[in-house]
Amino acid sequence: MVKVKFMSIFHPRAELASHEVTNQPKELGDVSLLKDPALSEATDIAFGRLVQATELSDKQALQEQREHLDAFGQRAGSEEARELGRQADENPPKLRAFDARGQRIDEVEYHPAYHKLMALGLEAGVSSRAWTHKDGGHITHGALMAMMVWADGGVCCPMSMTYAATSVLQEQEWAKEEWTPRITTPAYDQNVLPAPQKTAATMGMAMTEKQGGSDLRTNTTCAASLGGDEVELTGHKWFCSAPMCDAFLTLAVEDAGLSCFLVPRWRSDDTRNTIEIQRLKDKLGDRSNASCEIEYRGAWARRIGEPGRGIATILIMAHHTRYDCMSTSAGAMRKAVVMAAHYVSQRTAFQKKLIDQPLMRNVVADLALETEAALALALRVGASFDAAAHNSHEAALTRVLTPIAKYWICKRQPGVITEALECFGGSGYVEENAVARAYRAAPLNAIWEGSGNVIALDIQRGLSDEKIDAAMARELSRIGRDTKALKPLTDWLSDKNTTKDPRLFAERAALVFCVDALSPGPLRDAYITLRILEPSHLWGANADKVDRDVLINRAITWI
Repeated sequence: MVKVKFMSIFHPRAELASHEVTNQPKELGDVSLLKDPALSEATDIAFGRLVQATELSDKQALQEQREHLDAFGQRAGSEEARELGRQADENPPKLRAFDARGQRIDEVEYHPAYHKLMALGLEAGVSSRAWTHKDGGHITHGALMAMMVWADGGVCCPMSMTYAATSVLQEQEWAKEEWTPRITTPAYDQNVLPAPQKTAATMGMAMTEKQGGSDLRTNTTCAASLGGDEVELTGHKWFCSAPMCDAFLTLAVEDAGLSCFLVPRWRSDDTRNTIEIQRLKDKLGDRSNASCEIEYRGAWARRIGEPGRGIATILIMAHHTRYDCMSTSAGAMRKAVVMAAHYVSQRTAFQKKLIDQPLMRNVVADLALETEAALALALRVGASFDAAAHNSHEAALTRVLTPIAKYWICKRQPGVITEALECFGGSGYVEENAVARAYRAAPLNAIWEGSGNVIALDIQRGLSDEKIDAAMARELSRIGRDTKALKPLTDWLSDKNTTKDPRLFAERAALVFCVDALSPGPLRDAYITLRILEPSHLWGANADKVDRDVLINRAITWI
């Protein structure tokens, strides 16, 4: 594991010339992230669901996964990891299209903190462990991503794409042999070299174009055949994520239609492939990671999947990156709320600790509840990923459960982080506060891998399949029987005679699955009360109707 020399600020002066610094909370310091009961219990519940669905007998493998998570949680939750995140965000990547002699190199320079964070995550198997330790591997991956975002969300992007690409590459014999071992090696190699000369590799993607965006069928990038499955690509891509990855999955048009191709940064003769970076995007958030516009100028590539079936191929990868969208959103929300709870538990206003003020208790409890549900639902999706190979019901259910959870969790993130930032008052609105950085990044996951309308329609598209629709009906029936308060919702969701708005369907389905993912008792009862029976439009309203102490204590006492 990467070792980073780090020293916290030593003995800052509190007695200044004009005043003494008082009533300021202590730094959060090092935290062990798996000690958070929200993450710990969500992980255990997901493992338990997997065992129940698959009759998995290797309990030792799941215990080893948990021990791995515990060890990583101590590193990702450290003060030094958060400091690296600050440095990487404040020193965004720079494009070096040419060298000093005017030759094209199309490289992106990153701050050293970025590379240290990449090593921190990749060496811990954030991208690889789901494939190398398959018993509970996807659950573990989701938990790793939820913890990695405590350090920095930007580096999660290439880690996510590398994880998700394996799902596609392992289905293609040549790619399975040539690329899968490289991207499932738990290591990070930042050297700008052909992939065969590196200890490990990362994978990016370049899909959308100016004229179409999410409508991938409008893509115009052309693939000229070189014989067999080899082509040369010519065209422009509006978004290419993490351009220093070793290869990219991309879409282009050939005679058979729109196909998926793997484009390496280097050709087989060790010359640079003709992938030209036009500019880096000046993004709202996620600034530590580069996103860019590229042009293929006769770039060598090789087909992945069947000719003309590019969208179907890439949707396999998108299914996995959507899981990461929800996992990192859940982790980022939890971080923001825990930091806010830590702050208000030490800050005094109007003769009381802020956390003892009734309205603040309502707000913190309500926000904490949302993060509990987000983590629980995200890892419930992870359980469906792990169970899919052994359980036909879970295999069908995951097709629709994944976009439902992605839709809901990612859309809840901006509101949660905004309210958490407000708990800090004015100090939350300055860049020194990590919550400000989270605020800028918060909208991203609701856009990436399909914005709201695309995801809502995709849920309906999934349900048009009889097997998937039957699995959904079976799951809703079970939930309605197990939790009587949900039966009106499960009946409405199951009624085929009612025309349902796709976004409303997604929202109500997410509420049902959030309840089912939470452990029975105070958490589930609170969620039913505040999200279904007596919902409010703003955070903290009516939160005194639930056991606030349980929710607040679970957000504070472990740090």
